[in-house]
This record gives sequence, C-alpha cells and structure tokens, in this order.
Amino acid sequence: MTLYIDPPTWPGHGRMWSHLISDVSYAELHAFAARLGAPPRAFDRDHYDVPSTSYGQAVRMGAREVGSKELVRLLVSAGLRRPKHERP
Repeated sequence: MTLYIDPPTWPGHGRMWSHLISDVSYAELHAFAARLGAPPRAFDRDHYDVPSTSYGQAVRMGAREVGSKELVRLLVSAGLRRPKHERP
C-alpha cells in the first residue's frame, strides 16, 4: 500500500491544500482517506483534497511526501489519472 501526498501549496477557501493519491486503486485511496477523516466530498476525480492541518497526520499514517509533478506522474503511470473533462 502506497499513498502519496504533495505539499500544502494550493490555496482555497482561506486554507492551503495538498492532494492525496494512491498508485494502486481508488479503493485503497478511499480507505486511507476515511481513516484520515477526510469527508467523501473531498474526493475530486482522482485525488482527495487534504487541508494543511491534516498533512502531518497523513504522513504519520504512511503517506509518502512527493512534489506535485511527481504526484501527477504517479497517477498517470498507475492509469488512475482522470482529467477534468472526464467524468468518473
């Protein structure tokens, strides 16, 4: 099981956000996000939006820290990337 998270550098709604992904399956991603306490509405096509306040907890739970470009590369390599124009 490998989950990945990028640094919380994405602004929105008065906070900074990270993206959490799996390179294995959406089932793995949803299970990890549930344990992290991320609400289902935080899922956005192929990743979870994670507030900076939860970043450290995600890392302590086992998410590997990677840069944003690496995160996208991992999603594409795993065949799990869902571009904005695609519906899940």
